[in-house]
Amino acid sequence: MTKLGELIQAMARGDWETTDALIADLDRANWAGGLQVIGAAFAIAVNRRFGADATPADIAQFVATARASYEEGDTIPALETEGLIRAALGEPELADNIAPDVALGAELFVLTRLLQEASLTPEQLDAFVAEAEQTAAEYM
Repeated sequence: MTKLGELIQAMARGDWETTDALIADLDRANWAGGLQVIGAAFAIAVNRRFGADATPADIAQFVATARASYEEGDTIPALETEGLIRAALGEPELADNIAPDVALGAELFVLTRLLQEASLTPEQLDAFVAEAEQTAAEYM
């Protein structure tokens, strides 16, 4: 499994020590190929959680709840996070003006939240990571 797959699994487990170490490694490598995998995982998780029937109000409520539960440091920006979720659901223009570092932070935060909500078994998590890596490979 790639470092990105390990990162996704660590985030899903809430293993913050491993998550921090893997993010530091990926930072040193300038996230080579990683943005596509995280983006794919984010899009898959968002589509599974919200589906086509999600309204902007549903997404805003999810983001508000997620931000309220964030315990350390700066929270993610609400409007940009909502825009990224809506972009993954079919409004790609909403992500056009979001800075890459803001987008990555918001995607990691939301992806972690969605994976923890889903409570995937180890086998389901392996399948999720494989799907994200395959999807990213198709677009690289």
